[in-house]
Amino acid sequence: MSALPIKSPEVITCHEDCLAQADWPGAEPTVAEGAELLHWVRRNHFFNSSLWAQEDLARRTTVSAEEIAGNKRAIDRFNQARNDATERVDEILLTALGLVDAASARTDTPISTVPKGARLNSETAGSIIDRMSIMALKIHAMRQQTLRQDVDDAHRASSAVKLERLQQQRQDLGDCLDGLLADALAGRAYFKVYRQFKMYNDPRFNPALVAERASKA
Repeated sequence: MSALPIKSPEVITCHEDCLAQADWPGAEPTVAEGAELLHWVRRNHFFNSSLWAQEDLARRTTVSAEEIAGNKRAIDRFNQARNDATERVDEILLTALGLVDAASARTDTPISTVPKGARLNSETAGSIIDRMSIMALKIHAMRQQTLRQDVDDAHRASSAVKLERLQQQRQDLGDCLDGLLADALAGRAYFKVYRQFKMYNDPRFNPALVAERASKA
């Protein structure tokens, strides 16, 4: 393999194209459009976008506690799905880079094919892409602040400064992604799929849910 499986400009374009859609996030993108890797980058971005919207709604002060509870449960659901999508991105990348046995990539015990002497990177490529998704949302939201007409010039100017900083942060993340993938392709570095094991979402492990189930038995 001589080319990177994905480059940061492709990730940025994917995120921006999604946010440019009038009905985004809309319905969950379940049918793959084009490359499988970009499909999962898009799904990760969908769940981050949905999570962002629910975080805003959960901070309302003039609605019922039941509505806020609904937002909180949606946040848990989207956060779990976001992590699952991040893991899938890592699985696809590791397989494409030849760093893991393809047949075992989706298991809890993937078989490593990492070259001897390669350094372990603490952050995965999927995690960087996930962070770039969140940065895209921040940039989109801050850009809107610079266009508001119901605020003064100082608000718009301050937002413009923050927007520039956010764009630089995203570019830095993109450079780190490209560097990690290039090093992995050359056999100098590798990363692993780290299962998040979100115990609070699992009724088998969350002690409060275990206690609830026991009380009903």
